[in-house]
Amino acid sequence: MLDLRPATSASAPVRRGLPANRLAWSLAGVSIRRYERMISQGYDLGIFEEAVRAYAHGKAPVVALKGPGYNLLGDHFHPVLVLLAPFYRVFPSGITLLVAQAALMALAVVPLTRWTHEVRGPRTALLVGCLVGASWGIVKAVSDDFHEIAFAVPLLAFAVTALGHRRWRAAALWSLPLLLVKEDQGLTVAAIGGYIAWQGGRERRNVRWWGLGLALTGLVGTAVEVLVLIPAMNQHGGFDYLDQLPGGGTGAATGGGLLHALLHVGWPPVKWLLLLLLAAPTGLRSPLALLCLPTLAWRLLSDNPHYWGVSYHYSAVLMPLVFAAMIDGLDRAPARSGRRGLAVGALVTAVTIPLYPLHEVVMPAAWSTSPRVAEARRLLARIPDGATVAASNHLSAQLTHRDTVSLVCQPQGPTLTRPQWVVADLTDPSVKVPCAIADTGQLLTEYRNAGYQQVVDQDGFVLLKRPQG
Repeated sequence: MLDLRPATSASAPVRRGLPANRLAWSLAGVSIRRYERMISQGYDLGIFEEAVRAYAHGKAPVVALKGPGYNLLGDHFHPVLVLLAPFYRVFPSGITLLVAQAALMALAVVPLTRWTHEVRGPRTALLVGCLVGASWGIVKAVSDDFHEIAFAVPLLAFAVTALGHRRWRAAALWSLPLLLVKEDQGLTVAAIGGYIAWQGGRERRNVRWWGLGLALTGLVGTAVEVLVLIPAMNQHGGFDYLDQLPGGGTGAATGGGLLHALLHVGWPPVKWLLLLLLAAPTGLRSPLALLCLPTLAWRLLSDNPHYWGVSYHYSAVLMPLVFAAMIDGLDRAPARSGRRGLAVGALVTAVTIPLYPLHEVVMPAAWSTSPRVAEARRLLARIPDGATVAASNHLSAQLTHRDTVSLVCQPQGPTLTRPQWVVADLTDPSVKVPCAIADTGQLLTEYRNAGYQQVVDQDGFVLLKRPQG
């Protein structure tokens, strides 16, 4: 039987899994408390919960928050989410997704910690394990609600650990499921295949062909998902994000778009901050760092500013690669140089922890419920289970486990079924995306003009009910 586990040392301590366990609880604590404090949002926790809820009941992942009849597989290709359906069927709550994400992120610590133990012993392994789990990319992803890339993080950790041990077939098999996580991950699969062909091909010629085959599989997989599968399920018959890439728009020449992107690949300066935070722990002493290039390429070449910096969840998939490069560098470098690299990595983590929500675990405010949150809960309790609801961004995440929820700022249209309830928080801080306050106010006016009865209008909360008949 093929052994997919990374090689481990017989002398590894029995209790080495504890850092991952503690980090899992810490990460889960952060995300759960943010959910309970109504910091979680419909975009994106509510979106993914509606998809997983549909899977749990044997239905296609149609997500009302994205629009009437919107199949989420037409947005991104992530059939791996079906694995959460059995758990969600038993525990129908957004918290199920958040706990699963924290556990998956913490799982990535295990192979990397074991590898470090083999290279530099238990103390360094403990330090590296903590650095991985508390890394800014992972913590930011966990605090940014739920995303499908949570599945990619442990798969990448096991794959690159296998690469570090020169276990080429295991690395290939760990990487292949990435094709089911998100369409861009096929590019990383291709990079892993290229690495196997490059490094493993020096040992055996057949390994080179294994690697080239994997690289081709990754490229073809991404192409099929972006050009065939996603458009087949997309309402507009295309891939909505293609025009954010050089030459992807229908009105721009490919050559001109690519030239413009290349000229601006290092601008604005936030892109350099991203590269600095990624390079600092590794010292770029390992070729494993090259595996970051596919993700960095589409992010830095895109014209979407959300991809350029260190916010959101986009850097989580880079963390296993960065720390694998660090561990490989420790193995290659003299002891003194290795200590300097660890010190830099620890410094980066220490500086970024106060900037990301991991520190909320020890903050008293994170463990109390504000009067406004309590008022919001009483308001939402007036909406019955199984109803159709148009809600503002943060309130919608509290309803997707029991109702069919759309955004309050989405026009319903004369031919569409109007929601039974409309609920909005006019102090919702997400005033630009996905719902500007002006748009929400305009739609509330339209609902009132359509005869919706006002149930609550107090302290910025509005609750409307569709008239009978």
